[in-house]
Amino acid sequence: MRDTRESRLLLVLLVAVAFALITVDIRGGEDSPVDGARQAAATVFGPVEKGVATAVDPIGNAIGAVRRSGESHDQLKALERENQELKQRLGSDDRNQSRVRALDGMLKKAGAGQYGIKGAEVIAIGAAQGFSWTVTIDVGSNDGIQRDMTVLNAEGLVGRITTVGPHTATVLLANDPDFTVGTRMEKTDELGFATGQGDQPLSVKFLNGKAKVKPGDRLVTFGSRAAKPFVPGVPVGEVVRVDPSGGDLTRTVYVRPYVGFTKLDIVGVVVQPPRTNPRDTVLPNKPKPAPTVTVTVTPKPPNENGDGTGNANANGNANGNGNANGNANTDGGANNGNPDADGQ
Repeated sequence: MRDTRESRLLLVLLVAVAFALITVDIRGGEDSPVDGARQAAATVFGPVEKGVATAVDPIGNAIGAVRRSGESHDQLKALERENQELKQRLGSDDRNQSRVRALDGMLKKAGAGQYGIKGAEVIAIGAAQGFSWTVTIDVGSNDGIQRDMTVLNAEGLVGRITTVGPHTATVLLANDPDFTVGTRMEKTDELGFATGQGDQPLSVKFLNGKAKVKPGDRLVTFGSRAAKPFVPGVPVGEVVRVDPSGGDLTRTVYVRPYVGFTKLDIVGVVVQPPRTNPRDTVLPNKPKPAPTVTVTVTPKPPNENGDGTGNANANGNANGNGNANGNANTDGGANNGNPDADGQ
């Protein structure tokens, strides 16, 4: 329809009629004069509205579901990120707790031996000098570290300082084939020299070829003059195998070191030796043996009856002078195995 004066007047008239009908409907309430017309319109257009609603609602629901799915996906992603962060924190906490325990154990070792130590962290494995079993630590000459200082951790002897830079130092590990340290056996004081063998137990040659050594015996460092490169009393390891001396002047045994050289983290450099030799005080406490369970069996005394034959009342009624089977009575002999009170 073209935009003409007549069409505009018709539009204004229709709007006015609509407002008038709305006003009459509102004022009429339930008795509105247009109620019938509304019901008729509902009867005609109701099925159409229902069909349209049925067709449209799934689409609306689907759109809502997609929208909610997107929101859930975002929430899921957020939860996954949070979970990952928590796992990382947990792993970090576990590692920190492990390092705290290692540091605490090392400080206890240093306290027991009266060693003045400088804490350090292993930051690299191997060194440019070509040693096969070395680590690099994050302290150097600026921290008071010098060549030929003893390095230990919570378990025992780690090695000795070989090269020192301003901020780092190289440690030759005790299991390196070029590493040798003087040892002393717990209690017996037998002296020897331990040499590294890589991932094998340390080889220790005792000066006394007839020294009494057995698996489980423990060794500590003997100490060097002026405490360089080794301070005395640092735990070395336990004997695991003893070779027969065979009449040699020296005797070789194999010692499992206390330190795990493949998992070093926190170590301590001994910057001040002890005033006196700690001897065996730094060694860990030996585990207590499990108690032995002893079972004592007490034999039962034999059963007794009137004639001492050991046959007890079993299958009858005793009358006071014997038993039901006629094993014994007190007043007379058995009567076919059935005694009575008078011995008849």
